[in-house]
Amino acid sequence: MANRLIGSLPKIGIRPVIDGRERGVRESLEEQVMALAHKAAKLIEDEVRFASGEQVECVIADTTIGGVAEAAMCSEKFRKEGVGVSLTVTSCWCYGTEVMDTDPLIPKAVWGFNGTERPGAVYLAAALAGYTQRGLPTFGIYGREVQDADDLSIPLDVQEKILRFVKSALVVAQIQGKSYLSIGYSSMGIAGSMINPQFFNDYLGMRTEFVDSTEILRRIDEEIYDQDEFMKALEWTRLNCKEGKDYNKAHNQRDADRKQHEWETVIKMTLIIRDLMIGNQKLIDKGHREEGLGRNAIVSGFQGQRQWTDYQPNADFSEAILNSSFDWNGIRQAFVVATENDGLNGVSMLFGHLLTNTSQIFSDVRTYWSPDAVKRVTGKTLSGKAANGIIHLINSGSTTLDATAQQRNAEGKPVMKPYWEITEEEMKRCLEHTSWPQADREYFRGGGYSSQFKTSGEMPVTMSRLNLVEGLGPVLQIAEGWTVDVPEDIHAVLDQRTNPTWPTTWFVPRTSGSGAFKDVYEVMAKWGANHGAISYGHIGADLITLASMLRIPVSMHNVDTDKVFRPSAWASFGEDKEGSDYRACATYGPLYRFK
Repeated sequence: MANRLIGSLPKIGIRPVIDGRERGVRESLEEQVMALAHKAAKLIEDEVRFASGEQVECVIADTTIGGVAEAAMCSEKFRKEGVGVSLTVTSCWCYGTEVMDTDPLIPKAVWGFNGTERPGAVYLAAALAGYTQRGLPTFGIYGREVQDADDLSIPLDVQEKILRFVKSALVVAQIQGKSYLSIGYSSMGIAGSMINPQFFNDYLGMRTEFVDSTEILRRIDEEIYDQDEFMKALEWTRLNCKEGKDYNKAHNQRDADRKQHEWETVIKMTLIIRDLMIGNQKLIDKGHREEGLGRNAIVSGFQGQRQWTDYQPNADFSEAILNSSFDWNGIRQAFVVATENDGLNGVSMLFGHLLTNTSQIFSDVRTYWSPDAVKRVTGKTLSGKAANGIIHLINSGSTTLDATAQQRNAEGKPVMKPYWEITEEEMKRCLEHTSWPQADREYFRGGGYSSQFKTSGEMPVTMSRLNLVEGLGPVLQIAEGWTVDVPEDIHAVLDQRTNPTWPTTWFVPRTSGSGAFKDVYEVMAKWGANHGAISYGHIGADLITLASMLRIPVSMHNVDTDKVFRPSAWASFGEDKEGSDYRACATYGPLYRFK
């Protein structure tokens, strides 16, 4: 388990603040306040891990913070330690502006202990007012129930808010300074693939790196990849990636030699895309230092259609394998690679990956099937969660193989796991439930192989999507729901009407009977683009918290109101939570647009 990108993983800074009046007051509080800090650190370190598998590390100030000098000492320690997230804790009154954290780029929260003996909650309110007045949006954490002074347990509602804040803030800290790697550029006129460097810089603090797709051809021709790994990958693919039915018309089918050439090409493409993203020491050892350094890309996209796929094998295999939690080197952290270079969907996938530590599904939000339409074309009736209609999520073979739903939790239910929890047997089942038909050469003249499977099981998932709106900026859409296991006799008919060589996930959002979530049709009709990023689990509340940190408003979601957690300043922009979100994001502006 190791971070594969350049730069240290961010740490969580815990700031125990205290009433600075000595000769009695401060001394009586030292033990309790510092104990709260250690309790918070233990909670975080026990519950949160990075997607790389590494443990999250908390850094606690050397002393409690009773005034500006100790606040400065804490800030200096945090700077040296690489702290990227700030959590202030206290059980008592403190001198608000004297002990506050003033770094404008570090996400921050304050937990004010709810006890009557000492006014931690009073300090919390005063501190949040100070942060708001200074234009530093901060999350307020305040338990619902009063605790006794000697009760140092962390109530469940406080735990939930601390962990939601920390997980979201760690995403902000991890992506800052990393790269989006655009291989090629605009794909088929898709707006999301017209990579906007200003958006990445201003809202995410990320670089954008552009590499023409001819670089892949150059590296293939000049053998700038690890030849030993290529031979290993070729043998692994032969044993584990069974070739599916060739659906092409007779005049478009190719002989065995050409098919073998395409297998070899797509494997080389996989190695090269990975090396472009994160580098490869073996290339450096062979004298290719520039190529071996990589682009420090935490996410990438491959243009593909049409300039590449009109004469070269498509990247479906490469994207599917990279997006999965395993390859010929074994079980490992998934990469994030956007099909058709849709960077906005790539960022949505990145959010989901870093929040859940699981691989992500990239799909077209292709078709809404009503119960009546399904009955008309199949003669069958949808049931269960699918009874009111389904959305067909399908794309050209690039979805993670984890989405076959062959991994299991302790209760035997289908899940998608962080890679360190996946067993060899589960990896094997994912591969066995996937076939690789020849690409449809009417779409992909250069050939290639697309993954083919059906997500076979009901799993909680969240579909999200970033969109750029002229005059407004980025907005985020969120739809929590479930994958549904549509019976094979229905699936086969519906799947044949689209493209049977591609992987399918049947999705049902949770509906409310009103607004954008009135029914399944409305969700499909309101979706802002042709693609969606689908993550395991109901993580809509985490996405909402993350979006507020990045000053990105949420345009639609079906998360319970009680779960919405944004900076306390948002309450000053009106009672309507979604309207206030827009107004607050517009007022504060992009996090990294320095004024």
